[in-house]
Amino acid sequence: MKLSWRRISAHTKHAFKIARPGSSVSDGGKAIERTIVSIEHDGIIGLGEAAPTPFYKQTLDSVETALAKMQPLLGENPDDIEGIIARLLRDFDGDRAAVSAVDLALHDLWGKRSGKPIWQLYGYDRTTIQPTSMTIGIDDIALLPQKVSEAAGFDILKIKVGMPNDVETLTELRKLAPDKKIRVDANCGWEPASLSERIAQVSQFDLELIEQPTTTHQFDALRDARKSSPVPLVADEDSAKPSDVEALAGVYDGINIKLSKCGGICEARKMIALARGLDMKIMLGCMVETSLGVSAAAQIASEVDYVDLDGHLLLADDPFTGLILDGGVVRPGDQPGLGVTEINPIP
Repeated sequence: MKLSWRRISAHTKHAFKIARPGSSVSDGGKAIERTIVSIEHDGIIGLGEAAPTPFYKQTLDSVETALAKMQPLLGENPDDIEGIIARLLRDFDGDRAAVSAVDLALHDLWGKRSGKPIWQLYGYDRTTIQPTSMTIGIDDIALLPQKVSEAAGFDILKIKVGMPNDVETLTELRKLAPDKKIRVDANCGWEPASLSERIAQVSQFDLELIEQPTTTHQFDALRDARKSSPVPLVADEDSAKPSDVEALAGVYDGINIKLSKCGGICEARKMIALARGLDMKIMLGCMVETSLGVSAAAQIASEVDYVDLDGHLLLADDPFTGLILDGGVVRPGDQPGLGVTEINPIP
């Protein structure tokens, strides 16, 4: 097997800002970059995408530094995906975005060699996938009507909160979308000391869930707030990899799994099994990434309770095609592997 990689760029439709300091992904229309991994075996090429986040001290540079050291660990058997990923994680546990890109490329290769999509190879039923939410970043409240209008085809909205005007924002959003489900994501933006108060303030808006209210590892405050919260609490930044899951039981009601965060499909499937065993709800999310990365997540989307796979929909010029949007549901296609095709591939 031969490993290679390159960078691609795409542009966001709008500025996308979250509460976590320094975490604005992009101004509207400006480029974001992602690393695309290729693994070639017997003339067949599998593709994967890395969407690292600085929150976990990972960048495109660190991804590519890790990738440069991975070739000797791949071996010669492309069917041993779990074994390869286990070897990589022993040396690159802190580089899970890079490991995820390799995992995705190996899965894409597996599917292409088998002539089947990954969801079918795993025996999943794509007809049972839940509708995705459509995300609205922190922005000027005056822009909410435009953003809600653009999300007219989605029954679930997820809005980024964690600012002093959260109640004002949610008041306006609920007026604009009286019949839609609303999820809120604080991205670590609420203070632990006032957590119960903040939850009480926003719960009046009939929320489906609250994602990552505080900074990570605030388990005592979260456990106390959860006792009186009428809204389920879902871990995101606290839920990075399989070894995190057990400690979150009793602290959160559910976890949010993202492939680039946890290390790919193999690790995500482990997290799903662990969470099910602990009677926790499961959300499947994504970064702002292309249809390549989102389609990989969509392959396993039938196995979760909440779907938040809209990262490719935030792009004005997604460089891949093949992922299906059907009445607010993101479904993987019928094509082998991850099921997407690059629109303008490099020769």
